[in-house]
Amino acid sequence: MTPISVGCAVPDFELPSTGDTTFRLADFRGSYLVLYFYPKDNTPGCIQEAQAFRDNIDKFTALNVVIVGVSRDTVRVHEGFKARQGLPFELLSDNEETLCGLFDVIKLKSMYGKQVRGIERSTFLIDPDGVLVREWRKVKVKSHSDEVLAALDELAGAKA
Repeated sequence: MTPISVGCAVPDFELPSTGDTTFRLADFRGSYLVLYFYPKDNTPGCIQEAQAFRDNIDKFTALNVVIVGVSRDTVRVHEGFKARQGLPFELLSDNEETLCGLFDVIKLKSMYGKQVRGIERSTFLIDPDGVLVREWRKVKVKSHSDEVLAALDELAGAKA
């Protein structure tokens, strides 16, 4: 599968999600979608990133934005992470790396001196028509959710 790029329509996909549901991209047409990929539940950077999106949820909701987190963890692990962090958004399980492949987020990373395959922290903004309009790769957690909000404000201003 060829990775998606900015300006292209994102093909419909479905993945198992928290809340005992299946997430389907087509169900979210009409809203902006922030799709953020993170390496692993219950790790310091991933906790901080999830909390930042959680803490800004009212601002995102006011802009007609749905937030969804994606990692290779199982739905069961996601459910615990979501409950512990009080996350008001769903987490998708991509243990077969289908969506990770589409967005080209699986990279070789160095961990404790060894090369490992893992998710490169990345965020993608999909517009209400299903087109990828922004991407952030190699995300630094601090102030990232504010960067995404600024981009949404910029897009809203451009449409006005």
